Amino acid sequence: MPYVLAIDQGTSSTRALLFDQQGEIRALAQHEINQSYPQPGWVEQDPFEIWQSVLKTCNECIQLSGVQLSEIAGIGITNQRETSIVWNKHSGKPVYPAIVWQSRQSATYIEELTRLHKSEIIRQKTGLIPDAYFSASKISWILDHSTEIRQQAESGDLLFGTVDAWILWQLTGLHATDVSNASRTMLFNIHHLRWDEELLALFRIPATMLPQVLPSSGYFAHTKAEILGASIPICGIAGDQQAALFGQACFQPGEAKNTYGTGCFMLMNTGKTPVPAENGLLSTIAWQINNEICYALEGSVFTAGAALKWLRDSLHLFKSNADIANLAMSVNDNGGVCFVPAFNGLGAPWWDPSARATFLGISAGTEAGHIVRAALEAMAFQSKDVFDLMQEISGIELKTLRVDGGASASDLLMQFQSNLNNVQIERPANLETTATGAAMLAGIAAGIWKNKEEAASIRQINKHFSPQINAEKRQNLHNRWLQAVNATRSFKPD
Repeated sequence: MPYVLAIDQGTSSTRALLFDQQGEIRALAQHEINQSYPQPGWVEQDPFEIWQSVLKTCNECIQLSGVQLSEIAGIGITNQRETSIVWNKHSGKPVYPAIVWQSRQSATYIEELTRLHKSEIIRQKTGLIPDAYFSASKISWILDHSTEIRQQAESGDLLFGTVDAWILWQLTGLHATDVSNASRTMLFNIHHLRWDEELLALFRIPATMLPQVLPSSGYFAHTKAEILGASIPICGIAGDQQAALFGQACFQPGEAKNTYGTGCFMLMNTGKTPVPAENGLLSTIAWQINNEICYALEGSVFTAGAALKWLRDSLHLFKSNADIANLAMSVNDNGGVCFVPAFNGLGAPWWDPSARATFLGISAGTEAGHIVRAALEAMAFQSKDVFDLMQEISGIELKTLRVDGGASASDLLMQFQSNLNNVQIERPANLETTATGAAMLAGIAAGIWKNKEEAASIRQINKHFSPQINAEKRQNLHNRWLQAVNATRSFKPD
């Protein structure tokens, strides 16, 4: 039986999963990775720690599975998007830590381009709203960090990559990425499918730094034999949210999914035509198979599961994620507490980088359960704002929302989301849809499945959630959330 190995490199951890032809997970290994916060709003990681976590999880997963290396037909990679790494192509050493997608340290570059009225050019070419969230300004910031780094870049000695490209380079020596990750850099023209010279000039980024752009499903390169013990083909790469859209089998225009991870990301398939980005939504490339490009409309919520991690690690409200459900169910409701988790600003539909996290409605009777419940509900409220805007912009009424990610395992959260959105929620049996999407993309190229429809047959449904509140209750809940968002945005930190 052929197997496919999926590498799922996320913001908080790296996972390696081995899938069989029926889509069953034969083995899984996971390692958390650290983040550092050198200044308020800055988020960085060690590129070598990322790579070592990939190496460890892959070897552990293969060992746990008992599968022979010769039985692994291909490897798929999916990754945290926009996180930017610049390294010397001769020494292989990064010139600066990885700047994580959440980081705001390059915001002044975006402010300057906005002042120069370049926002519309960027939006038209890339489908993205100019923001420090994306890779372009992060690269500029790294290059301007020192004169030596800038000189190395101008001399052609430096390479840039999102995390997928960094992993691929370490595994194979090939400097490449796929169209889905390229479309998140704010340097890639999603209409002409190439790096854009005008945008490179705007951000003062030498073209020699950029990776080759390839289809999401197809042959990239073989791994170096000494790394995993055998030379295995890399056959698929996609950014994590596009991989989840593929893993959820959202193959038809109008089908949508929401992932509850470090952030929340809602994507809707828009077919062969990109929908113009407006009102806080983004137009992006979902994937490419052969010569067929699929586009998606996306709404990004910056902080979701990361807020629960903060409650665990910084406020010590609970010891493990297993305690979350018990704490949330220990109270009947949120006790009047509302939480707007804008640790790194607000994403769609607000795109307010200056907003900061706020608790409202705390009283002397507030318990840990109320705080945790408010944090869970914040994921649903933020997702509803994106959901409503997505329907408005696309003109498509969404009847079903497919969900995945760690927090989607919470029945409490999923029922609350169904109530707020007035839509049926569909949760798959396998919540590892990001890794599943990467495995499907690789498996199609490796010949495990004939096409995406055959690959989709591995997807099974675990549970449906239907709305259980009336329109008045739904509106009252949302109005209170909007009041909290407005209060949060009115407070401006120094």
